[in-house]
Amino acid sequence: MDMNNVNIEEIVKQVLSGMTGNAPAAAAASAPAAPAGNTIPKKARVAMMTEKKHFELQEYDLPEVGDDDILVKVEGCGVCGTDAHEYKNDPFGLIPVVLGHEGTGEIVKMGKNVKVDTAGKPVKVGDKIVTCMIFKDDPEITMFDLNKKNVGGADVYGLLPDDDVKFNGWFADYIFIRGGSFGSTFFNVSDLDLDSRILIEPCAVLVHAVERAKTTGILKFNSRVVVQGCGPIGLICIAVLHTMGVHNICAVDGNEQRLEFAKRMGATTTVNFMNFKGVEALTEAVKEAQGGHLADFAFQCTGNPHAHSNIYKFIRNGGGLCELGFFINGGDATINPHFDLCSKEINLVGSWVYNLRDYATTFDFLKRAKAIGLPMSELITDKYPLEEINEALEKNLSMTGLKIAVVNK
Repeated sequence: MDMNNVNIEEIVKQVLSGMTGNAPAAAAASAPAAPAGNTIPKKARVAMMTEKKHFELQEYDLPEVGDDDILVKVEGCGVCGTDAHEYKNDPFGLIPVVLGHEGTGEIVKMGKNVKVDTAGKPVKVGDKIVTCMIFKDDPEITMFDLNKKNVGGADVYGLLPDDDVKFNGWFADYIFIRGGSFGSTFFNVSDLDLDSRILIEPCAVLVHAVERAKTTGILKFNSRVVVQGCGPIGLICIAVLHTMGVHNICAVDGNEQRLEFAKRMGATTTVNFMNFKGVEALTEAVKEAQGGHLADFAFQCTGNPHAHSNIYKFIRNGGGLCELGFFINGGDATINPHFDLCSKEINLVGSWVYNLRDYATTFDFLKRAKAIGLPMSELITDKYPLEEINEALEKNLSMTGLKIAVVNK
């Protein structure tokens, strides 16, 4: 030992203090804090939606982190169609509210009781996480309930009414994840890049839809599949199918740029409905695109009732349909139950959001999609800082991009 590098005086003080019983008291147990250089401020901002089509940046004291709580520094959050519906019309009656449920960020402080995420994976300060559902009204839900319950009946961060916590959504500088009986669920996704983490929530919607489709027993490797609607949801649907080995995919949309992107995601053929007048002509075009065959299975990914009415025509007798486009009430659709459903013996399943297990599956989907070269990150066409959140929502409503995101500096 090089005694020149040892502070002898300090060692002697420590020894004497221990002999006299005056040793410095051990630091009180407290919530692990952020590493040096990542100082947590006393106050932070949220984007509070105070009226229709208007967010205000408001500053509040960050809440105290309890033994079961987590404080997360927000890195980014996708703008969902649900956010756009709330921004435009407040259909859920949430105003005032901090929106944003497709978010992700870094743990900067957490309570002493927080050891693992919802899947049992260890977590620590510095890890990247996403939130899933909040089961405060259903505490018996578990990671391993085998798809028995989806998000219906649960809450999510970003669609919680405002209260004294304030940091309830991902459109903010920080989000406060409540522990204990509040029923929060979250996942450690430190092995995914930021763009992939922003896409987890919408991708889980499609993982869930494809799992629902598989329950019919019709969707197989060699199935001919139609995906109607090539917004972010339809494009991700194509990516999930392609990643699982389904390669006979026909994309239907009215926008050529989106149809071109659909090919990059795995669609083998495309049909632009703008080029055909009437459902009969459109059906023939879809049939021709699939080598003269109707689809074995179809995914309806728009919230348009007319699109729902049409899609039955694209499906063969004994085929299947997954309807996932109507997250909210988009109006009534008209079908002929005899010709569209009964005589064709269509196997119809509905899909709405996701469950916990779908989140875990989604992480592997995103890794696999990246590994085979699918351009998932390019789905995020526009990124806005928190200060421009109103512009981000307006961009979403304009439907001139694909996935819009709010990304913090």
